Amino acid sequence: MKKFILLPALILLAVWVNTGCKQKQNTNQANNTDTISEMQKKVNEYAVVKLTTDMSKLTDKEKQMIPVLLEISQIMDDLYWMETLGNKWAFLDTIKDAATKQFAIINYGPWDRLDENLPFIAGIGKKAPGANFYPADMTKDEFEKWNDKNKASQYTLVKRETDGKLKSIWFHEAFEGKIKQASELLLKAAALAEDPGLKKYLELRSKALLTDDYFASDMAWMDMKTNTIDFVVGPIENYEDELFGYKAAHEAAILVKDKEWSKKLEKYAAMLPALQKELPCDPKYKQEVPGTDSDLNAYNILYYAGHTNCGGKTIAINLPNDEKVQLAKGSRRLQLKNAMQAKFDKILVPIADVLIDPSQRANIKFDAFFGNVMFHEVAHGLGIKNTINGKGNIREALKEQYSGWEEGKADILGLYMVTKLIEKGELQGITVEDAFVTYMAGLIRSVRFGAAEAHGKANMMCFNFFEDKGAFKLNPDGTYKVDMEKTRQAMNEWSAFILQIEGEGDYQQAVDYMAANGKVRDELKTGLEKLKTANIPKDVVFEQGLATLGL
Repeated sequence: MKKFILLPALILLAVWVNTGCKQKQNTNQANNTDTISEMQKKVNEYAVVKLTTDMSKLTDKEKQMIPVLLEISQIMDDLYWMETLGNKWAFLDTIKDAATKQFAIINYGPWDRLDENLPFIAGIGKKAPGANFYPADMTKDEFEKWNDKNKASQYTLVKRETDGKLKSIWFHEAFEGKIKQASELLLKAAALAEDPGLKKYLELRSKALLTDDYFASDMAWMDMKTNTIDFVVGPIENYEDELFGYKAAHEAAILVKDKEWSKKLEKYAAMLPALQKELPCDPKYKQEVPGTDSDLNAYNILYYAGHTNCGGKTIAINLPNDEKVQLAKGSRRLQLKNAMQAKFDKILVPIADVLIDPSQRANIKFDAFFGNVMFHEVAHGLGIKNTINGKGNIREALKEQYSGWEEGKADILGLYMVTKLIEKGELQGITVEDAFVTYMAGLIRSVRFGAAEAHGKANMMCFNFFEDKGAFKLNPDGTYKVDMEKTRQAMNEWSAFILQIEGEGDYQQAVDYMAANGKVRDELKTGLEKLKTANIPKDVVFEQGLATLGL
Protein backbone atom coordinates (compact mmCIF):
# COMPACT_ATOMS: atom_id res chain seq x y z
CA MET A 1 0.00 0.00 0.00
CA LYS A 2 2.84 2.39 0.73
CA LYS A 3 4.17 2.08 -2.80
CA PHE A 4 0.70 2.85 -4.15
CA ILE A 5 0.59 6.02 -2.03
CA LEU A 6 4.13 7.16 -2.67
CA LEU A 7 4.36 6.59 -6.41
CA PRO A 8 1.90 9.34 -7.44
CA ALA A 9 3.49 11.66 -4.90
CA LEU A 10 6.95 11.09 -6.35
CA ILE A 11 5.70 11.50 -9.91
CA LEU A 12 3.96 14.77 -9.12
CA LEU A 13 6.97 16.01 -7.15
CA ALA A 14 9.16 15.26 -10.16
CA VAL A 15 6.75 17.15 -12.42
CA TRP A 16 6.83 20.18 -10.11
CA VAL A 17 10.61 20.23 -9.71
CA ASN A 18 11.34 19.64 -13.39
CA THR A 19 8.77 22.11 -14.66
CA GLY A 20 9.90 24.62 -12.08
CA CYS A 21 13.44 24.42 -13.49
CA LYS A 22 12.10 24.76 -17.03
CA GLN A 23 10.05 27.76 -16.00
CA LYS A 24 13.13 29.53 -14.66
CA GLN A 25 14.96 28.87 -17.92
CA ASN A 26 12.05 30.18 -19.98
CA THR A 27 11.68 33.23 -17.77
CA ASN A 28 15.30 34.07 -18.51
CA GLN A 29 14.40 33.99 -22.19
CA ALA A 30 11.47 36.37 -21.69
CA ASN A 31 12.96 39.04 -23.97
CA ASN A 32 12.87 36.62 -26.91
CA THR A 33 9.08 36.27 -26.73
CA ASP A 34 8.71 35.10 -30.34
CA THR A 35 10.23 31.72 -29.38
CA ILE A 36 7.81 31.13 -26.48
CA SER A 37 4.38 29.62 -27.05
CA GLU A 38 1.28 31.39 -25.78
CA MET A 39 0.76 28.64 -23.24
CA GLN A 40 4.34 28.90 -22.01
CA LYS A 41 3.78 32.64 -21.54
CA LYS A 42 0.86 31.78 -19.27
CA VAL A 43 3.07 29.40 -17.28
CA ASN A 44 5.67 32.15 -17.01
CA GLU A 45 3.11 34.40 -15.31
CA TYR A 46 3.90 32.40 -12.15
CA ALA A 47 7.21 33.10 -10.40
CA VAL A 48 8.98 30.03 -9.03
CA VAL A 49 9.62 30.10 -5.27
CA LYS A 50 11.53 27.54 -3.24
CA LEU A 51 9.77 26.59 0.00
CA THR A 52 12.15 25.86 2.84
CA THR A 53 13.21 26.97 6.30
CA ASP A 54 16.05 26.43 8.76
CA MET A 55 15.62 22.68 9.28
CA SER A 56 18.34 22.64 11.96
CA LYS A 57 15.76 24.05 14.40
CA LEU A 58 13.71 20.84 14.17
CA THR A 59 14.30 17.84 16.40
CA ASP A 60 15.09 14.43 14.91
CA LYS A 61 11.51 13.23 15.42
CA GLU A 62 10.10 16.39 13.85
CA LYS A 63 12.31 15.75 10.81
CA GLN A 64 11.01 12.16 10.70
CA MET A 65 7.44 13.49 10.81
CA ILE A 66 7.80 15.68 7.70
CA PRO A 67 7.83 12.81 5.14
CA VAL A 68 4.71 11.33 6.78
CA LEU A 69 2.92 14.67 6.56
CA LEU A 70 3.98 14.91 2.91
CA GLU A 71 2.31 11.56 2.18
CA ILE A 72 -0.91 12.77 3.80
CA SER A 73 -0.70 16.04 1.88
CA GLN A 74 -0.46 14.18 -1.40
CA ILE A 75 -3.63 12.25 -0.55
CA MET A 76 -5.41 15.56 0.11
CA ASP A 77 -4.10 16.75 -3.27
CA ASP A 78 -5.58 13.70 -4.99
CA LEU A 79 -8.93 14.25 -3.27
CA TYR A 80 -9.01 17.87 -4.38
CA TRP A 81 -8.49 16.80 -7.98
CA MET A 82 -11.50 14.49 -7.61
CA GLU A 83 -13.61 17.29 -6.15
CA THR A 84 -12.77 19.86 -8.79
CA LEU A 85 -12.46 17.68 -11.90
CA GLY A 86 -12.26 13.91 -11.48
CA ASN A 87 -9.44 11.50 -12.21
CA LYS A 88 -6.26 13.56 -12.34
CA TRP A 89 -4.16 11.20 -14.43
CA ALA A 90 -6.94 10.38 -16.89
CA PHE A 91 -7.13 14.11 -17.60
CA LEU A 92 -3.41 14.94 -17.63
CA ASP A 93 -2.52 11.97 -19.85
CA THR A 94 -4.67 13.43 -22.65
CA ILE A 95 -2.49 16.57 -22.82
CA LYS A 96 0.50 16.24 -25.13
CA ASP A 97 1.93 19.78 -24.97
CA ALA A 98 4.28 20.13 -21.99
CA ALA A 99 3.44 23.77 -21.25
CA THR A 100 -0.30 23.09 -21.38
CA LYS A 101 0.10 20.15 -19.02
CA GLN A 102 2.15 22.27 -16.62
CA PHE A 103 -0.48 25.01 -16.66
CA ALA A 104 -3.20 22.42 -16.03
CA ILE A 105 -1.27 21.18 -12.98
CA ILE A 106 -1.00 24.73 -11.65
CA ASN A 107 -4.76 25.22 -12.09
CA TYR A 108 -5.90 21.70 -11.13
CA GLY A 109 -7.81 21.44 -14.38
CA PRO A 110 -8.39 23.15 -17.74
CA TRP A 111 -9.68 26.48 -16.34
CA ASP A 112 -7.45 29.48 -15.68
CA ARG A 113 -8.03 30.29 -12.00
CA LEU A 114 -6.57 33.79 -12.33
CA ASP A 115 -8.50 34.71 -15.48
CA GLU A 116 -12.20 34.35 -14.71
CA ASN A 117 -11.93 30.52 -14.79
CA LEU A 118 -11.82 30.64 -18.59
CA PRO A 119 -10.95 27.32 -20.27
CA PHE A 120 -7.50 27.21 -21.90
CA ILE A 121 -7.92 23.86 -23.67
CA ALA A 122 -9.95 23.64 -26.88
CA GLY A 123 -13.28 21.88 -26.58
CA ILE A 124 -13.58 22.43 -22.82
CA GLY A 125 -16.70 24.23 -21.65
CA LYS A 126 -17.24 26.53 -18.69
CA LYS A 127 -16.22 25.41 -15.23
CA ALA A 128 -19.23 24.02 -13.38
CA PRO A 129 -20.11 26.35 -10.47
CA GLY A 130 -20.62 23.32 -8.25
CA ALA A 131 -17.35 21.72 -9.39
CA ASN A 132 -17.59 17.95 -8.91
CA PHE A 133 -19.56 18.19 -5.66
CA TYR A 134 -22.94 17.96 -7.44
CA PRO A 135 -24.28 16.22 -10.56
CA ALA A 136 -23.57 18.32 -13.65
CA ASP A 137 -27.25 18.24 -14.64
CA MET A 138 -28.61 19.23 -11.22
CA THR A 139 -30.41 22.56 -11.01
CA LYS A 140 -30.61 24.85 -7.99
CA ASP A 141 -34.37 24.42 -7.93
CA GLU A 142 -34.04 20.62 -7.86
CA PHE A 143 -31.61 20.85 -4.96
CA GLU A 144 -33.80 23.25 -2.98
CA LYS A 145 -36.89 21.01 -3.36
CA TRP A 146 -34.96 17.85 -2.44
CA ASN A 147 -35.67 16.71 1.11
CA ASP A 148 -32.39 15.46 2.56
CA LYS A 149 -31.00 16.45 5.96
CA ASN A 150 -27.35 16.13 4.87
CA LYS A 151 -27.55 17.87 1.50
CA ALA A 152 -26.08 21.18 2.75
CA SER A 153 -23.37 19.59 4.89
CA GLN A 154 -19.85 20.76 4.11
CA TYR A 155 -18.74 17.15 4.10
CA THR A 156 -21.04 15.41 1.62
CA LEU A 157 -21.03 14.90 -2.13
CA VAL A 158 -24.34 14.94 -4.01
CA LYS A 159 -24.66 12.17 -6.58
CA ARG A 160 -27.44 11.00 -8.88
CA GLU A 161 -28.54 7.40 -8.49
CA THR A 162 -29.44 5.12 -11.38
CA ASP A 163 -33.13 5.88 -10.87
CA GLY A 164 -32.40 9.59 -11.28
CA LYS A 165 -32.86 10.53 -7.63
CA LEU A 166 -30.30 12.61 -5.73
CA LYS A 167 -28.27 11.08 -2.94
CA SER A 168 -25.86 12.65 -0.45
CA ILE A 169 -22.70 10.68 0.40
CA TRP A 170 -20.30 11.52 3.23
CA PHE A 171 -16.72 12.21 2.17
CA HIS A 172 -15.41 9.35 4.31
CA GLU A 173 -17.65 6.98 2.34
CA ALA A 174 -17.11 8.48 -1.12
CA PHE A 175 -13.31 8.48 -0.72
CA GLU A 176 -13.07 5.57 1.69
CA GLY A 177 -9.75 4.09 0.57
CA LYS A 178 -7.75 7.31 0.53
CA ILE A 179 -9.38 8.59 3.73
CA LYS A 180 -8.36 5.44 5.61
CA GLN A 181 -4.78 5.78 4.34
CA ALA A 182 -4.62 9.40 5.48
CA SER A 183 -6.13 8.52 8.85
CA GLU A 184 -3.55 5.80 9.47
CA LEU A 185 -0.71 8.12 8.47
CA LEU A 186 -1.98 10.77 10.89
CA LEU A 187 -1.65 8.24 13.71
CA LYS A 188 1.87 7.48 12.52
CA ALA A 189 2.68 11.20 12.66
CA ALA A 190 1.08 11.45 16.10
CA ALA A 191 3.37 8.71 17.39
CA LEU A 192 6.36 10.90 16.41
CA ALA A 193 4.93 14.08 17.96
CA GLU A 194 6.78 15.30 21.04
CA ASP A 195 4.45 18.21 21.74
CA PRO A 196 1.36 16.99 23.66
CA GLY A 197 -0.96 19.47 21.93
CA LEU A 198 0.17 18.45 18.46
CA LYS A 199 -0.08 14.77 19.36
CA LYS A 200 -3.67 15.15 20.57
CA TYR A 201 -4.67 17.14 17.51
CA LEU A 202 -3.21 14.62 15.05
CA GLU A 203 -4.95 11.73 16.84
CA LEU A 204 -8.31 13.53 16.83
CA ARG A 205 -7.86 14.62 13.21
CA SER A 206 -7.26 11.00 12.28
CA LYS A 207 -10.62 10.11 13.82
CA ALA A 208 -12.32 13.12 12.25
CA LEU A 209 -11.40 12.04 8.73
CA LEU A 210 -13.19 8.74 9.36
CA THR A 211 -16.37 10.36 10.71
CA ASP A 212 -16.57 13.80 9.04
CA ASP A 213 -17.04 15.28 12.51
CA TYR A 214 -14.26 17.87 12.90
CA PHE A 215 -15.41 19.72 16.03
CA ALA A 216 -13.19 17.93 18.57
CA SER A 217 -10.08 18.14 16.39
CA ASP A 218 -10.75 21.83 15.66
CA MET A 219 -11.00 22.50 19.39
CA ALA A 220 -7.74 20.59 19.94
CA TRP A 221 -6.07 22.60 17.16
CA MET A 222 -7.11 25.77 18.96
CA ASP A 223 -5.49 24.50 22.17
CA MET A 224 -2.04 23.99 20.59
CA LYS A 225 0.32 26.66 21.90
CA THR A 226 3.86 25.26 22.13
CA ASN A 227 4.16 23.20 18.93
CA THR A 228 6.87 23.95 16.36
CA ILE A 229 5.33 21.97 13.49
CA ASP A 230 1.75 22.68 12.47
CA PHE A 231 -0.37 20.79 9.98
CA VAL A 232 -3.57 22.03 8.37
CA VAL A 233 -5.35 19.08 6.78
CA GLY A 234 -8.81 18.00 5.69
CA PRO A 235 -11.84 19.44 3.89
CA ILE A 236 -11.70 23.09 4.94
CA GLU A 237 -12.57 25.97 2.58
CA ASN A 238 -15.83 26.40 0.64
CA TYR A 239 -14.60 28.55 -2.27
CA GLU A 240 -14.60 25.70 -4.80
CA ASP A 241 -18.38 25.35 -4.43
CA GLU A 242 -19.58 28.46 -6.27
CA LEU A 243 -23.07 27.00 -6.67
CA PHE A 244 -24.08 27.19 -3.00
CA GLY A 245 -20.87 27.75 -1.06
CA TYR A 246 -21.64 24.70 1.08
CA LYS A 247 -19.03 22.07 0.25
CA ALA A 248 -15.51 22.07 1.72
CA ALA A 249 -12.58 21.03 -0.46
CA HIS A 250 -9.59 19.01 0.71
CA GLU A 251 -6.22 20.63 1.28
CA ALA A 252 -3.07 20.46 3.39
CA ALA A 253 -0.30 22.79 4.54
CA ILE A 254 2.86 21.85 6.45
CA LEU A 255 4.18 24.69 8.59
CA VAL A 256 7.09 25.47 10.90
CA LYS A 257 6.60 28.21 13.50
CA ASP A 258 8.89 31.25 13.43
CA LYS A 259 9.01 31.71 17.20
CA GLU A 260 10.81 35.05 17.14
CA TRP A 261 8.23 36.70 14.86
CA SER A 262 5.38 34.98 16.69
CA LYS A 263 6.51 36.54 19.96
CA LYS A 264 6.01 39.99 18.44
CA LEU A 265 2.41 39.18 17.52
CA GLU A 266 1.18 37.77 20.85
CA LYS A 267 -0.25 41.00 22.27
CA TYR A 268 -2.68 41.63 19.41
CA ALA A 269 -4.89 38.60 20.10
CA ALA A 270 -5.86 40.01 23.51
CA MET A 271 -7.09 43.23 21.86
CA LEU A 272 -9.92 41.59 19.89
CA PRO A 273 -12.82 42.40 22.26
CA ALA A 274 -11.78 46.07 22.43
CA LEU A 275 -11.32 46.28 18.66
CA GLN A 276 -14.77 44.71 18.18
CA LYS A 277 -16.37 47.49 20.25
CA GLU A 278 -14.74 50.19 18.09
CA LEU A 279 -15.92 48.84 14.73
CA PRO A 280 -17.44 51.70 12.64
CA CYS A 281 -20.97 50.32 12.42
CA ASP A 282 -24.32 50.18 14.17
CA PRO A 283 -23.92 48.45 17.59
CA LYS A 284 -26.35 45.69 16.62
CA TYR A 285 -23.85 44.41 14.04
CA LYS A 286 -21.10 43.97 16.65
CA GLN A 287 -23.05 42.67 19.64
CA GLU A 288 -21.29 39.30 19.84
CA VAL A 289 -18.09 39.00 21.85
CA PRO A 290 -15.24 37.34 19.90
CA GLY A 291 -13.47 34.42 21.57
CA THR A 292 -10.45 35.47 23.59
CA ASP A 293 -8.41 32.32 22.95
CA SER A 294 -7.43 33.49 19.47
CA ASP A 295 -3.75 33.72 18.68
CA LEU A 296 -1.45 35.11 16.03
CA ASN A 297 1.69 33.35 14.91
CA ALA A 298 4.18 33.57 12.06
CA TYR A 299 5.22 30.46 10.15
CA ASN A 300 7.32 29.37 7.25
CA ILE A 301 5.32 27.05 5.03
CA LEU A 302 7.02 23.94 3.68
CA TYR A 303 4.30 22.42 1.51
CA TYR A 304 1.01 23.38 -0.15
CA ALA A 305 -1.45 20.72 -1.38
CA GLY A 306 -4.97 20.57 -2.73
CA HIS A 307 -7.16 23.67 -2.59
CA THR A 308 -4.50 25.78 -0.89
CA ASN A 309 -2.12 25.12 -3.81
CA CYS A 310 -4.56 26.00 -6.59
CA GLY A 311 -4.17 29.17 -8.66
CA GLY A 312 -3.50 32.13 -6.35
CA LYS A 313 -1.62 30.89 -3.29
CA THR A 314 -2.72 31.82 0.20
CA ILE A 315 -0.26 33.78 2.35
CA ALA A 316 -2.22 33.63 5.61
CA ILE A 317 -4.60 31.18 7.26
CA ASN A 318 -7.54 31.88 9.58
CA LEU A 319 -9.15 28.77 11.04
CA PRO A 320 -11.27 26.98 12.14
CA ASN A 321 -14.27 27.98 10.03
CA ASP A 322 -16.74 26.35 12.42
CA GLU A 323 -18.76 29.19 14.00
CA LYS A 324 -19.27 27.14 17.19
CA VAL A 325 -15.52 26.85 17.67
CA GLN A 326 -15.02 30.53 16.87
CA LEU A 327 -17.56 31.61 19.48
CA ALA A 328 -16.09 29.24 22.08
CA LYS A 329 -12.38 29.79 21.48
CA GLY A 330 -11.92 32.33 18.70
CA SER A 331 -9.64 31.32 15.84
CA ARG A 332 -5.96 31.03 15.03
CA ARG A 333 -4.28 33.29 12.49
CA LEU A 334 -1.23 31.86 10.79
CA GLN A 335 0.91 34.31 8.83
CA LEU A 336 2.95 32.50 6.16
CA LYS A 337 6.02 34.70 6.31
CA ASN A 338 8.18 33.16 3.59
CA ALA A 339 5.29 33.00 1.09
CA MET A 340 4.28 36.55 2.00
CA GLN A 341 7.81 37.86 1.48
CA ALA A 342 7.96 36.15 -1.91
CA LYS A 343 4.74 37.79 -3.11
CA PHE A 344 5.84 41.17 -1.78
CA ASP A 345 9.23 41.03 -3.52
CA LYS A 346 8.18 39.41 -6.80
CA ILE A 347 4.73 40.93 -7.30
CA LEU A 348 3.71 43.81 -5.04
CA VAL A 349 6.84 45.97 -5.36
CA PRO A 350 6.98 45.61 -9.16
CA ILE A 351 3.25 46.49 -9.37
CA ALA A 352 3.85 49.62 -7.29
CA ASP A 353 6.72 50.64 -9.57
CA VAL A 354 4.29 50.61 -12.51
CA LEU A 355 0.95 51.77 -11.11
CA ILE A 356 1.54 53.77 -7.89
CA ASP A 357 2.36 57.50 -8.01
CA PRO A 358 6.17 57.91 -7.75
CA SER A 359 5.79 60.23 -4.74
CA GLN A 360 4.10 57.42 -2.75
CA ARG A 361 6.26 54.43 -3.71
CA ALA A 362 8.39 54.89 -0.59
CA ASN A 363 5.25 54.01 1.40
CA ILE A 364 5.26 50.47 -0.01
CA LYS A 365 6.73 48.49 2.91
CA PHE A 366 6.80 44.81 3.80
CA ASP A 367 5.79 45.48 7.41
CA ALA A 368 2.70 47.34 6.15
CA PHE A 369 1.89 44.46 3.78
CA PHE A 370 2.42 41.96 6.61
CA GLY A 371 0.15 44.02 8.88
CA ASN A 372 -2.62 44.33 6.30
CA VAL A 373 -2.56 40.59 5.61
CA MET A 374 -2.29 39.66 9.29
CA PHE A 375 -5.24 41.76 10.38
CA HIS A 376 -7.29 40.57 7.40
CA GLU A 377 -7.18 37.17 9.10
CA VAL A 378 -7.94 38.67 12.53
CA ALA A 379 -10.93 40.50 11.07
CA HIS A 380 -12.64 37.24 10.07
CA GLY A 381 -13.38 36.86 13.78
CA LEU A 382 -15.00 40.29 14.10
CA GLY A 383 -18.53 41.44 13.41
CA ILE A 384 -21.18 38.79 14.11
CA LYS A 385 -21.62 35.16 13.10
CA ASN A 386 -25.42 35.04 13.32
CA THR A 387 -27.91 37.36 11.61
CA ILE A 388 -29.87 39.77 13.82
CA ASN A 389 -33.26 38.85 12.33
CA GLY A 390 -33.53 35.09 12.71
CA LYS A 391 -32.17 34.09 9.29
CA GLY A 392 -29.63 31.76 10.88
CA ASN A 393 -25.88 32.18 10.66
CA ILE A 394 -24.44 34.47 8.02
CA ARG A 395 -22.99 31.62 5.94
CA GLU A 396 -26.44 30.05 5.62
CA ALA A 397 -28.20 33.36 4.93
CA LEU A 398 -25.85 34.56 2.18
CA LYS A 399 -25.37 31.11 0.58
CA GLU A 400 -22.91 31.23 -2.35
CA GLN A 401 -22.44 34.97 -1.79
CA TYR A 402 -20.95 34.41 1.65
CA SER A 403 -17.33 33.81 0.65
CA GLY A 404 -17.02 37.01 -1.38
CA TRP A 405 -18.63 39.22 1.27
CA GLU A 406 -16.74 37.60 4.14
CA GLU A 407 -13.43 38.16 2.34
CA GLY A 408 -14.47 41.75 1.71
CA LYS A 409 -15.24 42.21 5.39
CA ALA A 410 -11.91 40.78 6.48
CA ASP A 411 -10.00 42.92 4.01
CA ILE A 412 -11.47 46.28 4.98
CA LEU A 413 -11.70 45.60 8.72
CA GLY A 414 -8.08 44.48 8.60
CA LEU A 415 -7.10 47.88 7.24
CA TYR A 416 -9.31 49.58 9.83
CA MET A 417 -7.59 47.69 12.65
CA VAL A 418 -4.10 48.46 11.35
CA THR A 419 -5.05 52.14 11.22
CA LYS A 420 -6.41 52.14 14.79
CA LEU A 421 -3.40 50.27 16.19
CA ILE A 422 -0.93 52.61 14.51
CA GLU A 423 -2.78 55.59 15.98
CA LYS A 424 -2.78 53.98 19.44
CA GLY A 425 0.98 53.37 19.21
CA GLU A 426 0.50 49.59 19.34
CA LEU A 427 1.79 48.95 15.82
CA GLN A 428 5.16 50.58 15.27
CA GLY A 429 7.54 50.92 12.35
CA ILE A 430 4.90 51.94 9.82
CA THR A 431 2.61 54.94 9.34
CA VAL A 432 -1.06 55.17 8.37
CA GLU A 433 0.15 56.46 4.98
CA ASP A 434 2.25 53.29 4.57
CA ALA A 435 -0.77 51.15 5.39
CA PHE A 436 -3.07 52.99 2.96
CA VAL A 437 -0.69 53.05 -0.02
CA THR A 438 0.41 49.44 0.50
CA TYR A 439 -3.25 48.45 0.77
CA MET A 440 -3.95 50.17 -2.54
CA ALA A 441 -1.13 48.26 -4.23
CA GLY A 442 -2.40 45.08 -2.58
CA LEU A 443 -5.88 45.67 -4.02
CA ILE A 444 -4.42 45.86 -7.52
CA ARG A 445 -2.41 42.70 -6.88
CA SER A 446 -5.50 40.86 -5.69
CA VAL A 447 -7.87 41.90 -8.50
CA ARG A 448 -5.51 40.28 -10.95
CA PHE A 449 -7.01 37.03 -9.63
CA GLY A 450 -10.10 37.96 -11.60
CA ALA A 451 -13.64 38.43 -10.42
CA ALA A 452 -14.43 34.71 -10.69
CA GLU A 453 -12.79 33.99 -7.34
CA ALA A 454 -14.10 35.09 -3.92
CA HIS A 455 -11.05 37.17 -2.98
CA GLY A 456 -11.04 38.82 -6.42
CA LYS A 457 -14.74 39.71 -6.18
CA ALA A 458 -14.25 41.14 -2.70
CA ASN A 459 -11.30 43.27 -3.71
CA MET A 460 -13.00 44.43 -6.89
CA MET A 461 -16.02 45.66 -4.93
CA CYS A 462 -13.69 47.48 -2.53
CA PHE A 463 -11.63 49.00 -5.36
CA ASN A 464 -14.76 50.33 -7.08
CA PHE A 465 -16.21 51.66 -3.80
CA PHE A 466 -12.96 53.49 -3.05
CA GLU A 467 -12.86 54.87 -6.59
CA ASP A 468 -16.43 56.16 -6.31
CA LYS A 469 -15.56 57.85 -2.99
CA GLY A 470 -12.45 59.52 -4.44
CA ALA A 471 -10.05 57.58 -2.22
CA PHE A 472 -7.55 57.65 -5.07
CA LYS A 473 -7.20 59.40 -8.38
CA LEU A 474 -5.85 58.22 -11.71
CA ASN A 475 -2.98 60.41 -12.91
CA PRO A 476 -2.49 61.28 -16.61
CA ASP A 477 0.50 58.90 -16.70
CA GLY A 478 -1.72 55.98 -15.62
CA THR A 479 -0.52 55.78 -12.01
CA TYR A 480 -2.78 55.96 -8.95
CA LYS A 481 -2.36 58.47 -6.12
CA VAL A 482 -3.97 57.80 -2.76
CA ASP A 483 -5.94 60.56 -1.02
CA MET A 484 -5.35 59.81 2.66
CA GLU A 485 -8.38 61.53 4.16
CA LYS A 486 -10.85 60.22 1.58
CA THR A 487 -9.37 56.72 1.99
CA ARG A 488 -10.08 56.89 5.72
CA GLN A 489 -13.68 57.94 5.06
CA ALA A 490 -14.19 55.25 2.41
CA MET A 491 -12.68 52.64 4.74
CA ASN A 492 -15.20 53.44 7.48
CA GLU A 493 -18.20 53.55 5.14
CA TRP A 494 -17.30 50.33 3.32
CA SER A 495 -16.78 48.59 6.68
CA ALA A 496 -20.22 49.67 7.91
CA PHE A 497 -21.92 48.61 4.67
CA ILE A 498 -20.45 45.09 4.66
CA LEU A 499 -21.26 44.54 8.34
CA GLN A 500 -24.85 45.57 7.58
CA ILE A 501 -25.13 43.15 4.63
CA GLU A 502 -23.86 40.29 6.79
CA GLY A 503 -25.80 41.23 9.91
CA GLU A 504 -29.08 41.45 8.02
CA GLY A 505 -28.32 38.33 5.99
CA ASP A 506 -29.66 40.24 3.00
CA TYR A 507 -29.09 37.70 0.23
CA GLN A 508 -30.74 39.64 -2.60
CA GLN A 509 -28.90 42.86 -1.83
CA ALA A 510 -25.66 40.90 -1.67
CA VAL A 511 -26.36 39.39 -5.10
CA ASP A 512 -27.37 42.68 -6.71
CA TYR A 513 -24.50 44.73 -5.29
CA MET A 514 -21.83 42.19 -6.22
CA ALA A 515 -23.25 41.83 -9.74
CA ALA A 516 -23.07 45.59 -10.25
CA ASN A 517 -19.73 46.28 -8.55
CA GLY A 518 -17.71 43.07 -8.41
CA LYS A 519 -16.20 43.52 -11.86
CA VAL A 520 -13.21 45.22 -13.44
CA ARG A 521 -13.94 48.62 -14.97
CA ASP A 522 -12.30 49.83 -18.16
CA GLU A 523 -9.78 52.21 -16.55
CA LEU A 524 -8.40 49.46 -14.34
CA LYS A 525 -8.27 47.06 -17.30
CA THR A 526 -5.85 49.50 -18.95
CA GLY A 527 -3.66 49.47 -15.87
CA LEU A 528 -3.69 45.68 -15.64
CA GLU A 529 -2.61 45.52 -19.29
CA LYS A 530 0.44 47.61 -18.36
CA LEU A 531 1.34 44.96 -15.79
CA LYS A 532 1.20 42.29 -18.50
CA THR A 533 3.53 44.34 -20.69
CA ALA A 534 5.93 44.69 -17.75
CA ASN A 535 6.00 40.87 -17.35
CA ILE A 536 5.10 41.07 -13.67
CA PRO A 537 4.13 37.62 -12.33
CA LYS A 538 0.49 37.05 -11.46
CA ASP A 539 1.32 34.65 -8.67
CA VAL A 540 3.80 32.01 -7.56
CA VAL A 541 4.38 28.28 -7.89
CA PHE A 542 6.57 26.26 -5.60
CA GLU A 543 9.58 24.03 -5.65
CA GLN A 544 8.66 21.96 -2.63
CA GLY A 545 9.11 18.52 -1.13
CA LEU A 546 11.76 16.33 0.45
CA ALA A 547 14.56 17.21 -1.97
CA THR A 548 13.95 20.95 -1.57
CA LEU A 549 14.06 20.55 2.22
CA GLY A 550 17.23 18.49 2.08
CA LEU A 551 15.55 15.50 3.74
